[in-house]
Amino acid sequence: MATPQVKSTRTIHSAACLIIGDEVLGGKTVDTNSAYLAKWCFSLGINLKRVEVIEDDESEIMEAVRRMSDRYDFVVTSGGIGPTHDDITYQSIAKAFSLPLKLHDEAFEKMKKLSKPHTLTPNFDWDTESPALQAKLRMVRLPTDESRKLNDQFLFVSDDLWVPISVVNGNIHILPGVPSLFQALLDGLKPYLLPRLVDPEGKGTCRVLISTPLPESAVAGYLTDLAARVESQGVKVGSYPRWGKKRNTVTLVGRDQQFLEGLVAEVEENVQGRRVGREDEADELPN
Repeated sequence: MATPQVKSTRTIHSAACLIIGDEVLGGKTVDTNSAYLAKWCFSLGINLKRVEVIEDDESEIMEAVRRMSDRYDFVVTSGGIGPTHDDITYQSIAKAFSLPLKLHDEAFEKMKKLSKPHTLTPNFDWDTESPALQAKLRMVRLPTDESRKLNDQFLFVSDDLWVPISVVNGNIHILPGVPSLFQALLDGLKPYLLPRLVDPEGKGTCRVLISTPLPESAVAGYLTDLAARVESQGVKVGSYPRWGKKRNTVTLVGRDQQFLEGLVAEVEENVQGRRVGREDEADELPN
């Protein structure tokens, strides 16, 4: 089993996302963070292989992060790191890897500096013990591996945010569930990951869309043959019905843009279609 040090430095091929929160499973909140992460990974050429949504349950979180840390190069969690009793992500992940929760002094100082006073708690004092202070401290007591450098475990990716990205077991990145914070921190993480990508320039993966008037059943044989021919070149062929529309979509996805371009004319001919920039671009064309 790879050590945290190895996991934190090896090339990133695969990724997984763990969405934590009863509010998502209960339909109160719509998860947009996994969609943002999917686009982010695609742009960097990282293969996002799994997205899971689980409840705020310690045993569920522990099982999921252990499994994902073992199977994937880059893991992101979203949610459960706020000030209330049901925000248990930090403590659950710490327990999963037998780590203590320790007050991160730098994060606490940043919190005091950057947090705006709440109008409904005008008497709050950072230096006076209170339930409100303990609630805030829950957000800066972080899983800490005392055998590793703190700078490798806690990343401050934005001068405007006190929230650090806590990195546990070398490859689990703990992010908040609030979409604006999640997106800002994820974008700030990009420079840290670029040297570890398959393509360090971060050119990412390419996608070609071809709109066809033919039903999937009519193109299935050709696409099956095509997929077998181009698999060795790292190209994935997809077919997506668009219910209620006159045209469907065929996709070519891969890292070699030039190779993909060389397939376009053949695919257009065989599916009686045309290349488009977006799926609905050719909807007004006659069949």
